[in-house]
Amino acid sequence: MTSQLKGKVLVTGADGFIGSHLVEHLLDRGLEVRALSQYNSFNNWGWLEGITSPGLEVVTGDVRDPNLCREIVKGCDTVFHLAALIAIPYSYTAPDSYVDTNIKGTLNICQAARDAGCRRVIVTSTSEVYGTARYVPIDEKHPKQPQSPYSATKIGADAIALSFHNAFELPVVVARPFNTYGPRQSARAIIPTIISQIASGKEVIKVGDLTPTRDFNFVADTARGFIALAEAPDIEGMEINIATGTEVSMRDTLETIARVMGRKVDFVTDPARLRPSGSEVFRLCGDNSLITSLTSWRPQVSLEEGLRITAEWFTRPENLAKYKPDIYNR
Repeated sequence: MTSQLKGKVLVTGADGFIGSHLVEHLLDRGLEVRALSQYNSFNNWGWLEGITSPGLEVVTGDVRDPNLCREIVKGCDTVFHLAALIAIPYSYTAPDSYVDTNIKGTLNICQAARDAGCRRVIVTSTSEVYGTARYVPIDEKHPKQPQSPYSATKIGADAIALSFHNAFELPVVVARPFNTYGPRQSARAIIPTIISQIASGKEVIKVGDLTPTRDFNFVADTARGFIALAEAPDIEGMEINIATGTEVSMRDTLETIARVMGRKVDFVTDPARLRPSGSEVFRLCGDNSLITSLTSWRPQVSLEEGLRITAEWFTRPENLAKYKPDIYNR
């Protein structure tokens, strides 16, 4: 199928974990990419620093600024909106900032894309909007349950985006990836915090609750899912899961990590890593029948293979040096 992606595309949150991988995939397809990196006085472009291509244009700014959003969408055929605050524990501490970035940032991008006449806007959601599963696999009709300020703001952002489709016919698609992992992931996530602790030589690994289950997507599969949704015809106004359809417990995940890294370790509970009891999401397993019926997307990387790739990346000294295994990143 000929790609519907053409010309220049915008990726917000491009300096982050998933965003930087998506940028690479888009560049590999020969597309021109305008990549938004959050402004900082160090002029650091995050994970974009290692990406070089004549097709890459890096701009710095903040999606909380509506004037910036109007400028960066100009001339872009497709918008991939990934910019967000994502750390769940920090949302308990600073919920105002999550409202400003996640909800107002999405509003600003939608308004700008409407004015610019963009062909399609992919808005990034999260499986956290579903909360603890009432049934599995979780399809797109599952009730939304705001079990953290973070998930509440993502529910709000999704609603803003869909309202622009309903009210103004903005060609929005809400992409809802389940738990993405892989190289470059933030240290506040469970898989990197385990790998970085093991790689740094620790034999006793600090963890949170090991009973919840998750549906893990390798980051390359998530990036391909975004692109598939950007190309699929007649899906505007839809919310679509990107999921493997399988679930695995935290304990089984951590034991797999130790095995692929060839280490024997003990896990101990760190109270600082536990969510408030009413906020923990105990079960996530996504239904991917909608995306597989609408596109050719299928998950390609098994959990064990993905964990091996991730562990190999983290254990390279130049990569491990970017993390602080002794500090829990909220």
